[in-house]
Amino acid sequence: MDNAGSNQNKQKKNLAGAYPKIAKQTRLLNMLVVFAFIYTLYLAKSLLIPLFFSAFIALLLSPLVAFARKLFVPRTISAGALIAILVTPFTLLALELAEPAERWMHDLPKIAAEITEEIEEISKSIDAYTAPAESAPVEKESSFFDWFRDNNASEKPATQSDATNSVTDKIKQSGIDMGLTLFSSAPFLLAQILACIVLIFFLLVFGPNLFHVFIRDFPVVTNKRRALVLVDQIQRQLSSYIVTISIINTCLGLATAGAFHYLGIEDALLWGALVALMNFVPYLGGIASCLVLLVVGLVQFGLTSGAFLPAGIFLALNIMESQLITPAVLGRSMQLNPLIIIIWIAITGWLWGVVGVLLAVPILMCVKIILENLGVFNHWIRLIESK
Repeated sequence: MDNAGSNQNKQKKNLAGAYPKIAKQTRLLNMLVVFAFIYTLYLAKSLLIPLFFSAFIALLLSPLVAFARKLFVPRTISAGALIAILVTPFTLLALELAEPAERWMHDLPKIAAEITEEIEEISKSIDAYTAPAESAPVEKESSFFDWFRDNNASEKPATQSDATNSVTDKIKQSGIDMGLTLFSSAPFLLAQILACIVLIFFLLVFGPNLFHVFIRDFPVVTNKRRALVLVDQIQRQLSSYIVTISIINTCLGLATAGAFHYLGIEDALLWGALVALMNFVPYLGGIASCLVLLVVGLVQFGLTSGAFLPAGIFLALNIMESQLITPAVLGRSMQLNPLIIIIWIAITGWLWGVVGVLLAVPILMCVKIILENLGVFNHWIRLIESK
């Protein structure tokens, strides 16, 4: 009996000693899975970006397609009509903004050089005003020690002038390089836009039936009725969020463009469209818009108090929108922690570039809504919502 008891104790000790090793291996395996997932997101970004963007647009339009289906309108016709209605105004807006945007891209190196020169002139005038008055130069007799003096002092202004010209040339070259990069990436961007349009159409036409077949026939889904209800709730909440944010940002862009047009600021529609697009990126988008509009004010009004007018108008409208309108419309349930937003934007921007920055918050909100409806990872939901 004693031997049997001792053997059982030894087995328990061996199992207890093995559990930490298994737990450690599991943690390492989970870390490897996370790293592999991140690497896959980065490697397949040219495929995943159109998929995510198309899924968001399909979520917006799917309730309208379902409503048209109840009126005996085929999905093919309703989906094609909705895509045409959506694409037409954006195409007209892009054609309207192409000329001023191209002009600004062409003049950007010159504008940057002029602003740099004006700032340098102001800096020189401030230095001349604050520097002590120098006495008139006195000729000195040459001596043996003149051999050890710095005879290149007179060359310093020329050196400083050469440095200024070098900085200006670098600014111009960087602007030209940026413009060439944008123009060279235009065919790829156009191909992705066309791919998104095709994906949206097929998601709207064939997506619902494909999903219902998956729920009905695949054994992995046990509670089929609950799965359909959950997906319907998630779709309605996501659709409501994306539509609401899009309407708010569009209204902000229209208000900014209207105020700029009333005050005589050039290319008001271009800056309104830029503000509406950048407002999809919380905090960082507003800062970037302020900096761009500050440059716009400097170009139109020079180094005067009027240079702060475009940025000031946008800042007032943005504060009103972010502090009053958006919280009142979306409510507390749709609020996110600012630090989490900044970190998430940095991660998605690193993975997918500018498109990742624009899609960061919608993706994060979609994940939050899905987790809430599934009733899992409640601690992560509270972390995302914490203030």
